[in-house]
Amino acid sequence: MAEPAQVVGFAGLGVMGSAMSSHLLAAGWTVVGYDIDPVRLAAHRALGGTCAATPAELAALAPVIVTSLPSGQALLDVTLGPDGLAAGAAPGLIVIETSTLPLDAKDEARLALAQRDAQLLDCTVSGTGAQARSRDLVAYLSGEAAAKERAAQVLRVITRRHYDVGAFGNGSKIKMIANMLVTVHNVAAAEALVLAEGAGLDLETVLAAVADGAGSSRMFEVRGPAMAAGSYAGPGIRASLFAKDIDLITAWARDCRVPVPLFALATVYYQAALAQGRGEEDTACVHAILRQLAGLAH
Repeated sequence: MAEPAQVVGFAGLGVMGSAMSSHLLAAGWTVVGYDIDPVRLAAHRALGGTCAATPAELAALAPVIVTSLPSGQALLDVTLGPDGLAAGAAPGLIVIETSTLPLDAKDEARLALAQRDAQLLDCTVSGTGAQARSRDLVAYLSGEAAAKERAAQVLRVITRRHYDVGAFGNGSKIKMIANMLVTVHNVAAAEALVLAEGAGLDLETVLAAVADGAGSSRMFEVRGPAMAAGSYAGPGIRASLFAKDIDLITAWARDCRVPVPLFALATVYYQAALAQGRGEEDTACVHAILRQLAGLAH
């Protein structure tokens, strides 16, 4: 565990960033936050954090920074902008990039920081917002070996476990494999619960019994209760945001010339959810699409 005097920065204080930073605050770290949303900054202050006005100021205040951002462009803006991390980076700065983003954007940010003798690590995290709050995330750490041990000091506080997966970029690739499975397992869980409902079974009993057996999955356990309740507003990941991950996986599989038929079929239900205006709902909303196909929607 880190000493209380240690300082870490956070660029991006949304659902995931705020959850991860809260664990560091609870452990006694000094956490400097940056976000374009003043409401998120106010919430960070309320938890005991301090704030930076720009990413450059953040880089000047913290020797290690975690980024949790919604898009590749957001990463480039935070890193390469006039007041970006590269502008304020001191030699030795380490940036732990935890988002699921296009790898070429991460590489561009890495190269820009390297010119300032700073290191960007590709360190995607697997888990929902709720899992982030309960410190149930798993991180895939990739990049320069010399920077990994300092990054690990942070990861030990904000994740359940982290894996050193080798060279820069491997973190993103393994996260895409994980999200490929999430895409399929989420639809499978929804389909199973729709069948259970159509058969007249008690869904609470189904959730408890199946989760305790060989047929369970993390998606069945994490999203099954929301599906059974028909409530898709939980703090997981918005369908509109997950669509970005689906696009990344689709392009990567095509580049690798590997067919992914189960994944491709599962993506249809996410597309249908977006077409129905469910983009702001949790991805558990694919359950609603399957209920409609089964004639169970009211």
